[in-house]
Amino acid sequence: MSRLRVGLTGGIGSGKSEVSRRLAAAGAVLIDSDALAREVVEPGTEGLAKIVEEFGADVLTAEGTLNREKLGSIVFSDPESLAKLNAITHPLIGARSAELQDAAPQDAVLLFDVPLLAENGLKPLYDLVVVVDAPVETQLARLTDLRGMNETEARKRIAAQATREQRLAIADRVIDNSGSLARLAEQVEELWEDLQKRRS
Repeated sequence: MSRLRVGLTGGIGSGKSEVSRRLAAAGAVLIDSDALAREVVEPGTEGLAKIVEEFGADVLTAEGTLNREKLGSIVFSDPESLAKLNAITHPLIGARSAELQDAAPQDAVLLFDVPLLAENGLKPLYDLVVVVDAPVETQLARLTDLRGMNETEARKRIAAQATREQRLAIADRVIDNSGSLARLAEQVEELWEDLQKRRS
């Protein structure tokens, strides 16, 4: 059996995290870009030091941790600032991801949870790309109801990402998360069975 590299993506509020959680519970080795992005900017890291150097100490909380909301308000409205942030964090995330891959079993299903897979043209890195899809109105409802974001901020975050069409264009498999949790669970189960077959 050989390793299978699966790229998982979806827009903010699409339910991608729920899908990655279920696949990890089924046995996939999860490499979560968001989790790694938090890890590489923890207090005392090179990543946080570089962010402070670039954006100033205002992006820190009183406790010395990264104030994500403050940094987000800067970078999500300015493409140049976002590019600068990505130039700091992406190499660090890549190095940490490589460490986790090296530690995984040789027959693992490696599940890469990558929010910006479409935006960064990363499809060639994976054997299979899975897109978790939901209509924009559903994304908005989840962001405002479940995460407490105001609608303007939620629309700004959605607009900063690839469109649904751009994501669907790179998908080898689509998980439709516009329905019930039970329907989502069925689709994840079907996907996991398929991934097992592909790996053998």
